[in-house]
Amino acid sequence: MANCVQCGRKLPPLTFGKKICQWCVQHERAQQGELDDDAPQPVMAAPWVRRGESTITLTHVIFGANLAVFLAMVAASGSAMDFPGPVMFHFGANFGPYTLSGQWWRLFTYMFLHGGIMHIAFNMWCLWDLGALCESLYGRWTYAAIYLLTGVSGGLASVAWNPRVLSVGASGAIFGLAGALIASFYLGEFSLPSVAIKGTLRSLLFFAGFNLFFGSLFPGIDNGCHIGGLVSGLILGALIARLAPQSDAPLRRAGVLGLVALAVLGAGLGVRQWRSAPFRMARAFESLSENRPDRAIANLQAIVKEKPNFAEGHYVLAHAYFNQEKYPQAEAEFKRVLELNPQYKDARFNLGLVYLSERRLDDARTAFSQVLANDPNDADAHYGLGLVLAESGNYEAAIPELKQAISLGPQVPGVYSELGNAYANLKMYDDAIAAYIGSREKDGDSPDLEKALAECYQVKGMTQQAQEARNRAAQLESGQHN
Repeated sequence: MANCVQCGRKLPPLTFGKKICQWCVQHERAQQGELDDDAPQPVMAAPWVRRGESTITLTHVIFGANLAVFLAMVAASGSAMDFPGPVMFHFGANFGPYTLSGQWWRLFTYMFLHGGIMHIAFNMWCLWDLGALCESLYGRWTYAAIYLLTGVSGGLASVAWNPRVLSVGASGAIFGLAGALIASFYLGEFSLPSVAIKGTLRSLLFFAGFNLFFGSLFPGIDNGCHIGGLVSGLILGALIARLAPQSDAPLRRAGVLGLVALAVLGAGLGVRQWRSAPFRMARAFESLSENRPDRAIANLQAIVKEKPNFAEGHYVLAHAYFNQEKYPQAEAEFKRVLELNPQYKDARFNLGLVYLSERRLDDARTAFSQVLANDPNDADAHYGLGLVLAESGNYEAAIPELKQAISLGPQVPGVYSELGNAYANLKMYDDAIAAYIGSREKDGDSPDLEKALAECYQVKGMTQQAQEARNRAAQLESGQHN
């Protein structure tokens, strides 16, 4: 059975040659003034009205879901005006450092969150009109796919545009609906009377243009999300209009939707490749601070696998290995950093510390000496060289290097303690005591430091001071155990 080329209604059986239904013929004659004003117009069901479906539409469901989440956020925050960032984050806001480092579900949940009562009121007003129109034209399941795909696309555009912005709201998906409708009406997927098409198209274009312009005036509005939703909606609407306009060909339409879903997935992988490394590294640092080194190492391994030439990623991974005393792996990663950037002096210094931890003193001395060859005033390298000399028993040579490190950079941690150890091994107890006291002032107290002081005091016959140092060591150990 043929369809009317203008409105899509089914033509009567055995209709040969005719391509326009009776309703459209009479409607066009009325528009052209060829009929009297009182001429009867035949009543025929609009082609986009779908029968047999529940009176509860998907638009009602989406509206209700947004409202339910809003009420939950009101209960959590105690206010309906403007929700604080931690509340929005807790409920699943789209936020680059977390979305791009593995919490991809935020690209879905952010669509059902809003920043306050004015935000949700405006978005739900737009959803009520655009959603109803889109659902009536496309059908429930195509409408659902358009809403979700364009909403996710808007979220991806947001984290690509400005990944450090906390983004919430249904506006990305709503712009996606507007884009799909604009493409559909412009390309003529729905054969409505031209007056209806032009009027609706003008309204949609005004909605998109006005809201994008309004969003550009205020920094708190996420126009990246709006543009991402609109563009993805235009593309999706155009593909449906050209490749699968008939709703009674579900496999064809599902193929179009599946193709767009794959494109969105590819875009997500591209954004992740482009933007995610710094945020995933920050999450790895967070895992290290939370004493979860295995998780941090796994995240860092994934980063350097995806970006093998990312020197900073290899550097942080090497540190994580070093902290776990996995020295061969740390050595390999520091060497990879130096392959990528031979001037990365911190990597060379830390490679020296790896050698020192493995008691490969000659290799450690070479590494620290190479740093000093490029920068004779590098305090860390002098400290490292002092450690190598002390470890080899050459305390006389170690002391000048450690003192040079102090003069160049008093902030180098541990240098006063090592200087005190060197003096103590040379039986220069007054100098050792002074260095240990300096370590206490610079780096804080510790049981080992107080025990070293007690030994020096005892050798010098300063019994009272020695006992006081031992008592402090015991107190510090007790505090650590508690």
